[in-house]
Amino acid sequence: MKYAALLLMAWPLPAAADCVVLLHGLARSESSFVLMEAALRKEGYEVVRPGYESTKDTIEGLAENTLPDAIAQCGDQTVHFVTHSMGGILLRLWMTQHTPENLGRTVMLGPPNQGTELVDVMAQLAPFEWLNGPAGLELGTDGLPSHLPEVTFDLGVIAGNRSLNPFYSAMITGADDGKVSVESTKVNGMADHLVLPVTHTFMMNSPHVMTETLYFLEHGQFHGHMSVNEVLFGEDTWRDD
Repeated sequence: MKYAALLLMAWPLPAAADCVVLLHGLARSESSFVLMEAALRKEGYEVVRPGYESTKDTIEGLAENTLPDAIAQCGDQTVHFVTHSMGGILLRLWMTQHTPENLGRTVMLGPPNQGTELVDVMAQLAPFEWLNGPAGLELGTDGLPSHLPEVTFDLGVIAGNRSLNPFYSAMITGADDGKVSVESTKVNGMADHLVLPVTHTFMMNSPHVMTETLYFLEHGQFHGHMSVNEVLFGEDTWRDD
C-alpha cells in the first residue's frame, strides 16, 4: 500500500480521455479495484467499476447482466477493459457475440483462459458450489474457458508467479499465482503476455501491475523491463528500448 500511494502521487497530470471498464473476479467485489481506478483516473481515464454477484449465476448470465450497462456508461468514448480472474472470461464470452463500437485495448490480470486445475479438484467437494456458485463450476480445465475461441481484440495478459497458498499450488502444474497457472493465463490471439512476481488475490493492487497496465493501454504492449523508479515515478522515465 505504501508504494501504491507513492505511485499515485508521483504520476504526471492527466492526458487521456478514454473510458475503462473494470471487471472483478469470482467471489470478489468492485472494491477490489479501488486502487486501480485511482491510478487510471490519475492518468485522465473515465472509469466504470461495476459490481456483480459473481456467485449467483452462470458466466453467461453474469456477462449479459453486467457488460451492456457498464459499456453504455462510457458513452461514445473509446472503451478499454481491465479484468481480474473470472472477469476476463465474462468479457471473452460476451465478445464472441458483441463488439463495442469504439473498442480500445484490454488487460487481463490472472485470467483462467484455459481453466484451472484447482477447480478440477475442489469442485468435487460439496462446499465448493455453495461458496462459488454455478460460474465457479465452469472454470475447470475442461470448462467454458477452454471452449471459447481465440481472442480477436487487442489483449495483454499479466500472470503472477507467487502464491499465498502452497496447498492450492500443489494442485496446479507449473508456476502459478495460487489459483491459476501461468500457462493457463495464455490465450491464442493475445498481443502480449507478462509474468510478474505477484499473487492472484492481490495482483491488481501491485504498483508494478498498475504501471504495466497503463503502459499497455497506451502502447498496445507491455514495457516488461521497468526499474523500481520507473514503476514509482511514472511515464517520464519509461524507456523506448
